[in-house]
Amino acid sequence: MKIHESAENYLESILMLAQKKGMVRSIDIVNELEYSKPSVSVAMKNLRENGYIQMDSDGYITLLPPGQEIAERMYERHVALSQWLISLGVDPEVAVKDACKMEHVISNETFEAMKKVIEN
Repeated sequence: MKIHESAENYLESILMLAQKKGMVRSIDIVNELEYSKPSVSVAMKNLRENGYIQMDSDGYITLLPPGQEIAERMYERHVALSQWLISLGVDPEVAVKDACKMEHVISNETFEAMKKVIEN
């Protein structure tokens, strides 16, 4: 199933926030991404209805296996691309912003080939 870039961003943000804070609520995503509460609410509803996350009665968000897989894939790409760009001499702030865009459009084949080059 093709997932939209915005959904990938939300899932990756949930993963990163969970790593930092342990527990994640919608307001954490609002603050992290600087999106409006209604936008995040709609996105969480869509992610929940599509089986990527679950929310408990207190509003805490948990990634379900399909969401976890996508979040981890995006995070791996983000980290690897950021590091690679920095190693090329790109300013770290610019590298992180560019990596955030690149991680969504690069094919698996290209990313795997880049990883081999980066690792060697």
